[in-house]
Amino acid sequence: MTEIDRSAAHDPSWPSRVDIYDTTLRDGSQLEGISLTVDDKLRIAEQLDHLGVAYIEGGWPGANPKDDEFFERAKTELKLSTSQFVAFGSTRRPKGKVDSDETLANLVGAGTEVVCIVGKCWDYHVTEALKTTLDEGVAMVADSVEYLTSQGKRVFFDAEHFFDGYKRNPEFSLRVVEAAAMAGAEAVVLCDTNGGTLPPDVEEAVEAVVRHIDADVGIHLHNDTGCGIANALAAVRAGATQVQGTINGYGERVGNCDLVPIMANLELKMGVTCLPEGRLANLTAVAHHVAELVNFSVDPQQPYVGATAFAHKAGLHTSALSRASDAYEHVAPESVGNGTRVLVSEMAGRSTLEMKAERLGIELDGKALGDVVETLKKLEHAGYHFEAADASLELLMRGAGGWEQPYFQLESFSVDMAHRSGTGARAWNDVAVDVETQASVKVWVDGERRLALGEGNGPVNALDAALRAALNGRYPALDRISLTDFKVRVLDTGKGTGAITRVLLDSTDGNREWSTIGVSENIIEASWQALVDSVIYGLLHGES
Repeated sequence: MTEIDRSAAHDPSWPSRVDIYDTTLRDGSQLEGISLTVDDKLRIAEQLDHLGVAYIEGGWPGANPKDDEFFERAKTELKLSTSQFVAFGSTRRPKGKVDSDETLANLVGAGTEVVCIVGKCWDYHVTEALKTTLDEGVAMVADSVEYLTSQGKRVFFDAEHFFDGYKRNPEFSLRVVEAAAMAGAEAVVLCDTNGGTLPPDVEEAVEAVVRHIDADVGIHLHNDTGCGIANALAAVRAGATQVQGTINGYGERVGNCDLVPIMANLELKMGVTCLPEGRLANLTAVAHHVAELVNFSVDPQQPYVGATAFAHKAGLHTSALSRASDAYEHVAPESVGNGTRVLVSEMAGRSTLEMKAERLGIELDGKALGDVVETLKKLEHAGYHFEAADASLELLMRGAGGWEQPYFQLESFSVDMAHRSGTGARAWNDVAVDVETQASVKVWVDGERRLALGEGNGPVNALDAALRAALNGRYPALDRISLTDFKVRVLDTGKGTGAITRVLLDSTDGNREWSTIGVSENIIEASWQALVDSVIYGLLHGES
């Protein structure tokens, strides 16, 4: 693990520590396409605790049956060792009473030590949305905070639309946050709810609030201008000691501020502690695990944790990397749990391939290395794209070094597809059609000839099923290998149906992910090439 020098970059005017408050389970789940089950929420909370964030917001108790079930199950099933669990809600209603307010009652009943409530800080919202007076808007906040603290709760106050309100009527916005602090709020969190504020304005407003109230000041940001991360760092420079956001930036519209680069920037660039010692190295694994749980692809270009965050392709870069690892990397990849990747393409020189082989533990003499360079150039000219298929590249390089895969030898395969009308599977122009695909595979395994059939919803699925059936029982690691994505690209569209196609397969065994490639004028042949590479690579590393 790389040691982090926190003293080097830290400015004494900044906070020495910032608490990370994660709202992936509530705000993050509002992103279009995300729908979390209770089990999903429990697993994500476990990952956040593993990372070491200070607070995990579970949701809004009483808002829906799912959140009610989650808070109830969390009492016995969620074992947090680092993080504090938080229930979210709102202030009392206009002209209502705190002791009969249902939302406040649900917050008390949620059983969490910490609660976070949201209240209006923009006069426009108070008069037009709540249809009440500004004095009542202030009283709603003060009464609610005071009541919850009287019930033994630690209270955070989310000042909704603070920055828009501060621009229009700073006196009222400051009255609201002051009332929350005086009523006992432990932290007042300034919310850029519309996501339209820029860093200079964030820094100015946070400085004003830090001077004005006697409570911790936090920040809650959305990313509508693309400035969510920059705004968070600006807020910390101005004195904020809590940052609210989501893992991978999930959230409504274009998302909340992404806590992943924020945490890395605070620790590695600003010398501000925000995670327990050593936990930053979990960042890449947690970001990828959460993405898997919400069923979203990880952004390969996500700062710090993306697959290409420390990937190098240009010859000058890779040549320098072989001599000094920090020559083209702004931090050590291991500090965030990532790693350096050397991308190989027709642009690669011998030094690039030599470093790639060394990192993979493959011994290539001068002749073999030269053969790989020439083969690579020919294959890329034919349509291969190895920087997107590291697993196929590794197998190519191992083969150049004399390695032969020992798992099976192909004798033949075939694919049959039957298309019948009138069977009711799919309606197209009022005609029902049914498509069945069957594949057969003949392979030799340890001198034994094996024949197997497989059925699927397409040729790749059927070939995968047939190959697995042929290898059944021989390699236990095969059970853990699954295909996660299948991409096809036509390379020379001018040839129409006779064009060359490129197939990319993404696979996983639950611990690692890899990509393989196949190229042919026949899409089934290209798919087979990628499929076989995927299985061989998975078996090779599944045994190690």
